[in-house]
Amino acid sequence: MPEAQHQASQSPIPALKLPILLRGVAWSMVSVMIFSFWFVATRFSVTHDLRFWDVIALRFGVGAVLLLPVLIIKRRRLMARAGEGFIFAVLWGAPFVLLLTLGLQMTTAAESSAVTPTLMPVFAGLIGWIVLREKLGPTKWAGYAAIAAGLAILMLNDPVANVSSNPADLAPLALASVLWAIYTIRFRRSDMTPLEGATLMCFWSAVMFLPPYFMFGLSRLHLASTQELVFQAVYQGLLMSVVAIISFNRAITLIGPRAAAAIIAFVPLTTALLAIPLIGEVPSSSGAVAICVIALGVIITAWPSRSKK
Repeated sequence: MPEAQHQASQSPIPALKLPILLRGVAWSMVSVMIFSFWFVATRFSVTHDLRFWDVIALRFGVGAVLLLPVLIIKRRRLMARAGEGFIFAVLWGAPFVLLLTLGLQMTTAAESSAVTPTLMPVFAGLIGWIVLREKLGPTKWAGYAAIAAGLAILMLNDPVANVSSNPADLAPLALASVLWAIYTIRFRRSDMTPLEGATLMCFWSAVMFLPPYFMFGLSRLHLASTQELVFQAVYQGLLMSVVAIISFNRAITLIGPRAAAAIIAFVPLTTALLAIPLIGEVPSSSGAVAICVIALGVIITAWPSRSKK
């Protein structure tokens, strides 16, 4: 990472120049749009012909192939960082997507998008408070309280009209948010570029997941139509494994993990809106209130405090 970029990544938000802040926000919004549609597209697939095993295989199999030239060209630098790349793959690679798609299969697109992206900055803040001794002011705690209230509304009521909800189904989504939070903090402290991080993540995820996927005959790709396979290969492999990871990593290096996480709070809102026309999941009144409360709480919690000089 260039020295100037490294210094910018370590600076608090108030010290950032406006162009850098706007670039960070733009990269975050790219991730928001891709993540939002992912919940809808994946929810459609895992409730029809494909299973979550197939989604993971397409995501990291195609992603690893697309990023193979980077692995070859930068092999010496990436080999020196292979261990850290493996950790990234465990935190935000195949295990993370496995938990997320499992939870998505058991819940709805609106519910899953309201849990994982919003709990992530909460866990990141708590980890920073407990492990890194970072101070949390009253505003942050108020944001956490809003998120807890929103999740309570979500668990006690059906978030989608005419669809029952089981609070136990949220466990995989909550665990996925813990892994994402740890990844967000660790990547900010690494010296990898966003492209290098995405390359190692896809490589290690493919190595971990594809052998048992084929060995145990988990594939249901032959049951899906050609159109769905092409769409999922492009969306999961290119947009999610390459574009979304790089854009989110870029946002972290530019504006920091808390600000990047704050913008991800828009995922539940955009996902809920997309789910209405695309897969017919209309939020209930309580579900809509819960999503708005959660998003507001995450924005309050995750946005960096102005540093005192």
